[in-house]
Amino acid sequence: MVIVLSVWSIWMLFQHNSPLNLLFLAYPAVSYFLLYGLTIDLNNTVITTITNTLWPKEEILANEKLTPKITTDVQRITRHKCTHIPHEVRCEADVLKYDFNSRMKNVLFNSMVCAYYVGFVPICFLHSSMYLDLWWACLMIGFVWISSFVMFGSHFLPPRYCDTLHRCSLHLGRWQKVEHGYSNTPQHVWSESTVWPQGVLVRYQKGLYKAMGQQNVALPSDGSYARFHFVFHQPMRVLNLLVGLEISVIVVQLYLLIAHSQWNYVISLSLLLFCNYYVLFKLLRDRFILGKAYFHKEEEEESG
Repeated sequence: MVIVLSVWSIWMLFQHNSPLNLLFLAYPAVSYFLLYGLTIDLNNTVITTITNTLWPKEEILANEKLTPKITTDVQRITRHKCTHIPHEVRCEADVLKYDFNSRMKNVLFNSMVCAYYVGFVPICFLHSSMYLDLWWACLMIGFVWISSFVMFGSHFLPPRYCDTLHRCSLHLGRWQKVEHGYSNTPQHVWSESTVWPQGVLVRYQKGLYKAMGQQNVALPSDGSYARFHFVFHQPMRVLNLLVGLEISVIVVQLYLLIAHSQWNYVISLSLLLFCNYYVLFKLLRDRFILGKAYFHKEEEEESG
């Protein structure tokens, strides 16, 4: 029955619409192909990207038995292991960086698809005799995109994953480049096998760097490590960003709901608010629980 209805719907689309409008339906599929290639399992795409980036291609081709091991290592390292070996910490940070970027790409792509099909495609198939409120349609597309972004963000970036990124950033540390004023302070030559404590000055590639984290094993001149530490050093930063974005959307929607009394405005805003209330509830629940957990952890560290 479903197949018959699908075939009938496609046939009616071909009969009553121009080829250009039909091409709009295939645009997300083309974007998916450009982003992910001919694959359905996005996890395999992430693992392949990480493998090709972090491991030499010649090494993989020379030993076919190495590929399953690398795949296992990638899947294992995305689950944080507490280690103080500098090379393993940097390797873990590299994998988590690529994994986080891939997750964000999934969030952006899926939210774009939702906004595209919910907001833009109906406009393309709108009958010429119908009136289009362009301002309201653009506003709804924006609301759907932001709401979908928050929903997919809470799904692809769960609290346990954000905690993994936070713990890795603490082990990675951060360096700050300094210019003058430390001529009388002891300086060291940076070594990749050393865990540097906070406040130490090191020389690296003709530059002077100061250790800012509790422990520091990152490459002093690598900006990606500094950005990784900045984003995930605070464990609640990603969650707070999602909560703030969701609350902002809900406040704007409530204002529009109060300002407009037309039935079509009320129905569309009410449906969006219903979904956003549920997402906000889950985000605030995670925010409250994690806030309590990290607060007690900080108290134990200070008392210990």
